[in-house]
Amino acid sequence: MAGLRRSLFCSALTVLGLCVPGQVRSEDLETIAPYKMLRSLQFVQDSVVLGDHSAGEMQRFMLETIDKRLRHADASVFESTDNVDAALIYAMSGGNPQTLEYLVARDVDGNFDNRVTDALRKYLAGKGTLIAKSLGGLVSEYKDSKIGPYLALVAGNVTISTNPKGALKFYDWARLTAPGTIVEEAALRRSVAIAVETGDVAKATAYSNRYARRFLHSPYASQFADLFVRLVVERYEALNAEDVSAILGYMDKDRAREIYLRIARAAAVRGKNQLAGLAAERAKALSGMAEGADTLARLYGGLADVPTSDILSAVDALASIPEKDLSPADQALRAAAEAVAREILTQPVQEGSSPRPADTAVTTVEAAATQAQPEPLQFPGGIPPTETVAADAAPSGMTPGEIAMDPQLQDFVSSGHSKLREIDSLLQEEAQ
Repeated sequence: MAGLRRSLFCSALTVLGLCVPGQVRSEDLETIAPYKMLRSLQFVQDSVVLGDHSAGEMQRFMLETIDKRLRHADASVFESTDNVDAALIYAMSGGNPQTLEYLVARDVDGNFDNRVTDALRKYLAGKGTLIAKSLGGLVSEYKDSKIGPYLALVAGNVTISTNPKGALKFYDWARLTAPGTIVEEAALRRSVAIAVETGDVAKATAYSNRYARRFLHSPYASQFADLFVRLVVERYEALNAEDVSAILGYMDKDRAREIYLRIARAAAVRGKNQLAGLAAERAKALSGMAEGADTLARLYGGLADVPTSDILSAVDALASIPEKDLSPADQALRAAAEAVAREILTQPVQEGSSPRPADTAVTTVEAAATQAQPEPLQFPGGIPPTETVAADAAPSGMTPGEIAMDPQLQDFVSSGHSKLREIDSLLQEEAQ
């Protein structure tokens, strides 16, 4: 194992022109300047976020090796600002926080800036809010130095909870001064999170586009996918279709299909039936021969059709899906949707009136839906519309695109959506 690790380390150094394979010995690792070793760590970390997940083991080895080198380095080594910067960047790159404490305690010559080390020590100890104001000044002072992008990233992290807009400025500076690096990846991902949380659709789509274009193969890309699905589902009405299509265009077919399925599921659970149906159709178009993909698209599309005029077809479609093809979570979703459908199809008896047959209730919905002039509903990707809505026939209090329903049926639909959300919440808790 030691030989393999040394070989991996030498491979990183070789890329930087610092050694020839097979010539690295243990004594070499004890004499290489810390800043040179840091370059190798940065190369490895940047490779990881660009898609080389096999470099993860090398990253751990590099962190351990640099830690030993810093702890055993002579005090004179830190007379070089390059090595001081290397120690600080190591601490901000996942290194051992105790090593920074050790170096500061031995710094009798004042090679380290106490303001920077004090701020980092508090940050690494989980007390970042205490240094939020002072760190902003340090970022400006060190903006043109090697530690500048890292300090900006840290400043954004400690500012995000109290001043999201201020944090965005720090993240913008970090990513612009360290393009193609793990710093840019982290800054972009956190910028997407802020923009989604604050409802800034323009910035959220811009940041998402940059992230999808540069870091789709990062091991942290799943966090971005979560944020993007949330953006589309929560802000679909305000999104530009071309922007969404462009972001999905950077993805391969399998990844795009997965995103569409997740959008369809989340939209169906939240009662955004048009979006759910369209996303499900797009997922079907991309499914090809992928096992299970078409099944999920049918499920989520069926969920979207439950509170529409085509409820009978939706129920049949849901019932036709083999139970063995669904996960426990999706089985629960289907059961909930079928329960909602039964409620919709069973018209309640009003006092002083006779029961109305279920097919009469459905006819009422169909009639309300067919009175309007159809207008195609567009979705990124050019999939043909699966349902038509009226932009100008919505009753007072309803938004264009909603289908007019009998008030009692509307109550049933709302109740069903609530149940779906509760079940989905419980399923997410079980998965954690």
